[in-house]
Amino acid sequence: MKKIAILTSGGDAPGMNAAIRAVVRTALANGLEVMGVQRGYAGLINGELFNMNRTSVSDIIQRGGTILRTARCAEFKQEEVRKKAVKILQAYGVDALVVIGGDGSFTGAKLLSKLGVKTVGLPGTIDNDLAYTDYTIGFDTALNTVLDAINKIRDTSTSHERVSIVEVMGRHCGDLALYAGLAGGAEAIVVPEKDFDKNELCRTILEGKANGKMHNLVLLAEGIGGAFELAKEVEDVTGIETRATILGHIQRGGSPSAYDRVLASKMGAKAVEVLMEGKTSRVIGIRNNEIIDDDIDEALAIERKFDEKLYDIAEVLSK
Repeated sequence: MKKIAILTSGGDAPGMNAAIRAVVRTALANGLEVMGVQRGYAGLINGELFNMNRTSVSDIIQRGGTILRTARCAEFKQEEVRKKAVKILQAYGVDALVVIGGDGSFTGAKLLSKLGVKTVGLPGTIDNDLAYTDYTIGFDTALNTVLDAINKIRDTSTSHERVSIVEVMGRHCGDLALYAGLAGGAEAIVVPEKDFDKNELCRTILEGKANGKMHNLVLLAEGIGGAFELAKEVEDVTGIETRATILGHIQRGGSPSAYDRVLASKMGAKAVEVLMEGKTSRVIGIRNNEIIDDDIDEALAIERKFDEKLYDIAEVLSK
């Protein structure tokens, strides 16, 4: 193996740049050439490749987003489009491809590997929704962004004795809501993995008011949705002023946390090591604080398990 390429795909996540930096510099230190692919799979099929060196990744470890840019590419689901991508990689003499992204990005890497491209995936997604790894790159930073926001919302919520419903990202995975709710002392956490009873929520809020609570904070995962509708229903039932806040894409931005920078650096270095060992169709992760690599098919087939224990702890502590 002489040359590898790297791309970022799907939603951006803080720490992607740290991962890019680790891949590039680890590869160069081992005598490999590196090419960057701009705008994910869309850029790959358009031939948007360029040579990268140590300077290419200088002063990026602290930056959010991705210097390679990212884009959705629905047409990559078509086999003829993927075959074109393979031809482009061959034209540039690329022996292997590192993909940083979520499950959709990994699916693309898996399909390319079936066409003979050596691939390895790094989990870059703020949702923490990849079951094979304990944590994904970007989750910790997004979590702290949410926590900072709800700390500020709590201040004004307490001043006005309101109920605040804060909607965070997580279409199919409630980890951001769960962790932020626990760390932020939320009175209720609403996630896709657990049944939700609006009457029980209203009852909890009324009981809290009777016990002298000055405010109520509710964390809502976007997979449940309807923050403004829920706020109206809560206010109608309880008579307490209720405001909804949707944090949106603020959760994707910002300088990555120390944890995400270290995690991304470890995973990026591991990706190069795995490729140099001759492995392909692998994904990098962390389990029990150890950086691991798994077969991509096996990793994507693992069913994600919701942390019931953590949810129970959050419920107990919210009372």
